[in-house]
Amino acid sequence: MTTHFITAEIDIQETPTELQTAIEAELKKQGEPLRWAITSVDEAQQKVAVEAVITQANAE
Repeated sequence: MTTHFITAEIDIQETPTELQTAIEAELKKQGEPLRWAITSVDEAQQKVAVEAVITQANAE
């Protein structure tokens, strides 16, 4: 198992719950999120920047 630091840009959603679901779904595409945080919001482009630490299983 390895850990990786990643960043992602996610579209702002209608509600905080929808935003959390969208963030978690996007991060799961890369691996299993250990922790994540919204680091900036771009209201003009309706995007949030997310930084996360994820784990990935080693391919053997």
